[in-house]
Amino acid sequence: MTLELALTAGIVCLLIFVSAFFSGSETALTAASRARMHALEQDGSNRASLVARLLGDPESLIGAILLGNNLVNILASALATSAFLSVFGETGVVYATLTMTAVIFIFGEVMPKTYAITNPERAALFVAPIVRLLVALLGPVTKGVQILVRFLFRLFGPRISQNIAVLSAHEELRGAIELHHMEGGVVKTDRDMLGGVLDLTDLEVEDVMIHRTNMHAINADDSPEEIVDQVLKSTHTRLPLWQGEPENIVGVLHAKNLLQALHDAGGDFSKLDPMAIAAPPWFVPEATSLRRQLNAFLRRKEHFALVVDEYGEVQGLVTLEDILEEIVGQIADEHDELEIGIRSLPDGSVQADGSVPTRDLNRAMDWDLPEDEATTVAGLVIHKAQTIPQPGQAFTFEGFRFEVMRRHRNRITALKITKLETA
Repeated sequence: MTLELALTAGIVCLLIFVSAFFSGSETALTAASRARMHALEQDGSNRASLVARLLGDPESLIGAILLGNNLVNILASALATSAFLSVFGETGVVYATLTMTAVIFIFGEVMPKTYAITNPERAALFVAPIVRLLVALLGPVTKGVQILVRFLFRLFGPRISQNIAVLSAHEELRGAIELHHMEGGVVKTDRDMLGGVLDLTDLEVEDVMIHRTNMHAINADDSPEEIVDQVLKSTHTRLPLWQGEPENIVGVLHAKNLLQALHDAGGDFSKLDPMAIAAPPWFVPEATSLRRQLNAFLRRKEHFALVVDEYGEVQGLVTLEDILEEIVGQIADEHDELEIGIRSLPDGSVQADGSVPTRDLNRAMDWDLPEDEATTVAGLVIHKAQTIPQPGQAFTFEGFRFEVMRRHRNRITALKITKLETA
């Protein structure tokens, strides 16, 4: 009996070690820097290449680790319960539960994850070959689990799209960032940047584009002297060219190319043909996700695209800088006109231009106004009020008071926003 108990204790200890391996591997691989792994891979590290491939398929990775971890934890608990029952009788169940909870929590979860989070790259490189083998072995099982989960949801719950990852950690990452921010571990600017990266999939081009009413476009039929003058006065490097009507964009003129052509012509405007040096316009649908558009910019090595609706009508333009600003915040250089459009008032309220995006206001003031109902603050007020309000009218919703200060024709140009005290 003593030998049998010793053998059981040895197997339980081995299973706890395996559980610690699974827990530490999950933390190390998810916390490892992709940039660092990419750099090591470029230097010829085979283990870094394995880590990159594992992170490229997070569903299989997380699924295999969770499955393996649960298997060893349940088996260890079952063996320990059996051993305690043989020694203490029926009360052994209580002793086994308390003992295994403490052992798994301390040695199988906290200790390995603490080490992995403090040494993520080193731990990730160490465990990558073994985890790669486990993912290959358990991959079919995890795929089957996902299919079963979707089937059960189809029978008893909400429908789950085939494109939605059942085991995705996307929202878990967002929650972890918010939690660390609340605890002081992540400053607001870092939280906004990390959240901006996660939001690229949810946001669409129309959410960040420069609307056509604010586009600076040039009539291609203007004289070369007028076109050069407009380009020099503009704060933008790339400018759309239109013919006939402003919505008919026929090219995109780059200031550098224009000035080079003028230089090659010896300053003779009569030899300058702006249309000949303009690039063809690139049109993208307004429903394109920011992540896809960012990848398209990088793939085509372009910085500028025109946005069209489902009817092919130009709605605005989007640049690479517009997308990057969703991650890092406002980017300004020496030629930009800094128009934040948000100003704090002495009474604690905020004055905002109607054209300010609700997302920018939330980031600047750390508020939580709804962003899916309208792009701008003015649009949000109109959506909630179900009318175009007059100056002086005020509305209260979402815990805020919105007072219309100025209106130009059908556009709300300025609002005073006051956050109401909660009881």
